[in-house]
Amino acid sequence: MPSEDQDGRPEVVVVTGASAGVGRAVVREFAKRKAKIGLLARGEDGLAGARKEVEAAGGKALVIPIDVSDAEQVEAAAAAVEEAFGPIDIWVNNAMVSVLSPVKEMPPEEFKRVTDVTYLSYVYGTLAALRRMLPRDRGTIVQVGSALAYRSIPLQSAYCGAKHAVKGFTDALRSELIHDKSRVRITMVQLPAHNTPQFSWIKTRMPNHPQPVPPIFQPEVAAEAIYWAAHHNRRELTVGWPAAKAIWGNKIIPGFLDWYLALKGYGGQQTGEPVDPNRPDNLWRPVPGDHGARGIFSHRAKPDSIHLRLNLHRGTVIAAGVIALMLLATGIFIWY
Repeated sequence: MPSEDQDGRPEVVVVTGASAGVGRAVVREFAKRKAKIGLLARGEDGLAGARKEVEAAGGKALVIPIDVSDAEQVEAAAAAVEEAFGPIDIWVNNAMVSVLSPVKEMPPEEFKRVTDVTYLSYVYGTLAALRRMLPRDRGTIVQVGSALAYRSIPLQSAYCGAKHAVKGFTDALRSELIHDKSRVRITMVQLPAHNTPQFSWIKTRMPNHPQPVPPIFQPEVAAEAIYWAAHHNRRELTVGWPAAKAIWGNKIIPGFLDWYLALKGYGGQQTGEPVDPNRPDNLWRPVPGDHGARGIFSHRAKPDSIHLRLNLHRGTVIAAGVIALMLLATGIFIWY
């Protein structure tokens, strides 16, 4: 069924990091509704594959190979999307890179690179979207976040710092939009670990192959949540019990988690297999090829999340709980 805006036209959507992983899954989710999608990423092979999938699903795609850490390139991409498809309805900031390394072994330029892509690209994308959405007084910006925006883990200091920064930036902007009585909406989706190709190309200084911290979900779970968040008035959406547990755990027992992650955080991010120290990584340039949405951990990844199902329908869940309590109370009263 086509996804249409309030004027009855197909939605115009921009997705950064669209060539692979969660971004690729998000593209497919919007393509199922015949959206017109601006595909932004560095990897031209993956972008070409994404374009074919969008067109096969009945949508339209505009491929824009850029480095989203460059503000001028992001602004030019936004202008190109509106010239080709019309006003942008939804902007999804999703691009990321990371480095698996102890802080003491990372040079400053790697911290800067991760920050430029994983944080500042969100700022640049948001600014490009706001320049177009604010005068029209409509539009939605979705920030793809992580439980690591609340609870940092060892070996990913730069990535965790960037995700914390995205949350701080988003919360500040949300208050400003409320102050200005703007109908432009911004939301953040906090993800757990997903089975994406990033673990086959993340730069690492560790001896064994990187892995997402179990339990692992397929990227389609994230894509469904991101699509839902783009169309519902939810301030923030947490995906999966592991993400919720990390967020609430950090509020209640942060000191204990520091010690727990010191013991478990290193091994939890690596498999038992050694990694080739000379394998290509995507920190500075894309890894050639079309890598799709899923990574190499499908045999361990969950295709769905009961927590997400309950979260998407929390109004119904709360109502059912209230009714159950009323029936229980009535039964107790009658018994006595």
